[in-house]
Amino acid sequence: MNNYIYILVMGLVSYIIRVVPLTLIRRPIENRFIRSFLFYVPYVTLAVMTVPAIFQATQLPIAGVLAFIVACILAYLGRSLMQVAAVSVIVVYVLELLLLKI
Repeated sequence: MNNYIYILVMGLVSYIIRVVPLTLIRRPIENRFIRSFLFYVPYVTLAVMTVPAIFQATQLPIAGVLAFIVACILAYLGRSLMQVAAVSVIVVYVLELLLLKI
């Protein structure tokens, strides 16, 4: 029975978090700082969920770190997401193949 109460409370909290901004903010946001802050929220949220997984998903943390560095460089150079992901996976695979044999 406690599990149903927990699920109900979580559902209510999730609902309130989504509804309160809609009810309190009725007119368009004109503040440039708040608008720019809200623009970057999805990107920050994705980074917060993805970056720790990059380091924890590998058998060797150094492989994750080097793949992350390679991915950052390729992304900075303007490569596509598919290229960045593929090269990062190859870097992890090769490093773990080489370092785990030692």
